Amino acid sequence: MSLTDEIKRRRTFAIISHPDAGKTTLTEKLLLFGGAIHVAGAVKSNKIKKTATSDWMEIEKQRGISVATSVMGFEYRDFKINILDTPGHQDFAEDTFRTLTAVDSVIIVIDSAKGVETQTRKLMQVCRMRKTPVMVFMNKMDREGKDPFDLMDEVEAELGIKVRPLSWPINMGQNFKGVYNIYKEDLNLYTPNKQTISETIEFKDLESKELEDYIGEKDAAKLREDLDLISGVYNPFSVEDYLKGDLAPVFFGSALNTFGVKELLDCFVEIAPSPRPVETLERKVDPLETAFTGFVFKIHANMDPNHRSCIAFVKVCSGKFERNVNYKHVRFNRLMKFAAPTAFMAQRKETVDEAYAGDIVGLPDNGNFKIGDSLSSGEDIHFKGLPSFSPEMFKYIENADPMKQKQLQKGIDQLMDEGVAQLFVNQFNGRKIIGTVGQLQFEVIQYRLLHEYNAQCRWEPIRLYKACWIESDNDTELENFKKRKYQYMAKDKEGRDVFLADSSYMLEMAQEDFKNIKFHFTSEF
Repeated sequence: MSLTDEIKRRRTFAIISHPDAGKTTLTEKLLLFGGAIHVAGAVKSNKIKKTATSDWMEIEKQRGISVATSVMGFEYRDFKINILDTPGHQDFAEDTFRTLTAVDSVIIVIDSAKGVETQTRKLMQVCRMRKTPVMVFMNKMDREGKDPFDLMDEVEAELGIKVRPLSWPINMGQNFKGVYNIYKEDLNLYTPNKQTISETIEFKDLESKELEDYIGEKDAAKLREDLDLISGVYNPFSVEDYLKGDLAPVFFGSALNTFGVKELLDCFVEIAPSPRPVETLERKVDPLETAFTGFVFKIHANMDPNHRSCIAFVKVCSGKFERNVNYKHVRFNRLMKFAAPTAFMAQRKETVDEAYAGDIVGLPDNGNFKIGDSLSSGEDIHFKGLPSFSPEMFKYIENADPMKQKQLQKGIDQLMDEGVAQLFVNQFNGRKIIGTVGQLQFEVIQYRLLHEYNAQCRWEPIRLYKACWIESDNDTELENFKKRKYQYMAKDKEGRDVFLADSSYMLEMAQEDFKNIKFHFTSEF
């Protein structure tokens, strides 16, 4: 197969949602159709010792939530599909934001009983900013929920995107009988089963009396009425509008019962974009170029706790990546070759000889990479759009076991490289401060330091309002500022100056008193 054909058959997407909408369950079922797994794991049930394939960290299995983005690839109908299952919990939003820079499209999962929730709104803003094509899956139709038309209105109002249903539910909750697939013109009848697919009947003529035989007179009349209303209210579906990020196709189903998932997947592989061009500081990179380029969007420590190994996740942006070939690490300005690049099926990984634009490759990392690093066949190129955000919560981190100072240091270094949280060293007293966007991250850091590095830490309170990166063209004013605010100055992991304001008033006064200093709230400036 030619380079172009290989790249065009790739579909790389993220699944995003509010916690508990069924994102990880949907990922499982997509893997089931791709033959990547043979039995889907129960995400919730503790009686069953199986857990979801994409939740492989110990803490995820215990809590039943995803705390890190996981990457899975599989083949389906001549397409190579790469799924990135992201954490839904807002405390891990930063991991999800970065993941969205590495995908070409997105599937949003919405719980039909709860409708659009806070976290979904935030993530949709990122998709809108990047003009990422979006599909919506209305999950949990086998439970009582909101009226489908109300859900459509809510998505349009809350997420600021036009919608077009491509499948439509017949009832919901206990009376749920299935969906009519508008896109394929067939009827999918529902039988609850976690492992197999329900019956599908081709049904082009909805006026046919046969419809009553399948779903009964009352439901047949309601379905015909709903479909008339849909064609009257919504514009016809346009693939162009979807690819531009202006229109979201909507599917209904129940991920837990493997219903409506195949319809979503079949439509997705047909209309979703193959790898798209990526902006860099220097130019726009086209995926079909023959030269390899890629960037690190995530680093994961301890994918194998026995070996303390770090893995850098690289999104291949153009051309073909090959094993044991020299590539340029742009920040270091030196060549590196990789003997054991890997492809993922959650934690199970296998060595790959080659990967194409759109694929995600794991590279063993001994401290060579940080998030945002670029790799290329030789060109100096810098990918953009991978910021760290200003944290909202801060605590001093202290060693709880003096015998394990080295282990603690290594653990903090590796977890900070992952982008789990940010480390600041106070210039006044030399103490280490960890900044996060949510309380849960402190628990995850403490848990992982203990279980993966055998190091104990304790947290001590510190009252801070904001951390902001500072820079100025006026060196004298910058020095003056650093002297005046000495006890509030810190360095981040890269050695950049960070101002730690303890109140909004203090920050406003600093901005007023020092007009020539720029205060940044993301690390990308």
